[in-house]
Amino acid sequence: MGNHIFTGSGVALVTPMNSDGSVNYDVLEQLLEFHVENGTDAIIACGTTGEAATLSEEEHCKVLSFVSEKINGRIPVIAGTGSNDTSTAVMLSKSAEKTGADALLCVTPYYNKTSQAGLVKHFNVIADAVDLPIILYNVPSRTGCNIQPKTYEELCKHPNIVAAKEASGNISQVALIRSLCGDNLDIYSGNDDQTVPFMSLGALGVISVFANICPAEMHKICQLCLENDFAEAQKLHFHYLELMNIMFNDVNPIPIKTAMNLFGFDCGECRLPLVPMSAAGYHDLKDCLAKYDLLGKHVK
Repeated sequence: MGNHIFTGSGVALVTPMNSDGSVNYDVLEQLLEFHVENGTDAIIACGTTGEAATLSEEEHCKVLSFVSEKINGRIPVIAGTGSNDTSTAVMLSKSAEKTGADALLCVTPYYNKTSQAGLVKHFNVIADAVDLPIILYNVPSRTGCNIQPKTYEELCKHPNIVAAKEASGNISQVALIRSLCGDNLDIYSGNDDQTVPFMSLGALGVISVFANICPAEMHKICQLCLENDFAEAQKLHFHYLELMNIMFNDVNPIPIKTAMNLFGFDCGECRLPLVPMSAAGYHDLKDCLAKYDLLGKHVK
């Protein structure tokens, strides 16, 4: 891996909940072991898919600590510690560092957003506060804030800012980022269905929703790309494309959490304001899982 945080498939891990809405740590531990056993290359906890937005600060820190403790160095743990409040992001980042995370995932400020100059200041303040490598998380469809390529070029001058999770969906932007930043900034696809094209431009892997339910398959796709076997990677990509896409037929992480329940893990429901899928959406998802022979697959 060299100095890269990871190469291959990092799972954007769901946070399982009990029926009362509290975090289900028993199932969380099961999920972690499932990913280690099935080739996941890194765990990303408390990101968008992990419902970080509805975890209290105490829960957020406890989940990150629990994940680091249970993984115990077997694969990298990347802690989602971003916030629209810089001081909160610093606090979460310091806590994650103290409890054993290997790297941080920091989303752009949301709702209040900021200018490109504000992004530079925000991320540099976080990077100055810790000694961990940082993956910037660019997802303008959720945050309303896009990190411009020239801003990446400025940000990667900081020694702790080493990578980007690009979920802008803009392949042309990724090409320009690679051109401007070169080896000073690693890139991970933030969209499952763009993993192969991103990796053809030099991305090192993906931070994946799909990997929650198909960790070995996502690892294999990335490994083929890393081996420059893009023809075989493309075949697998096309085979699983329908399954990847149906995980976004409702607001993430509603479909993937529902899929995990149908798969055999008791992950519970999402916290409000996210609500269960419509009956039609649920049946479409269930039919798709059946097509891929995934219904109840993990039931023992």
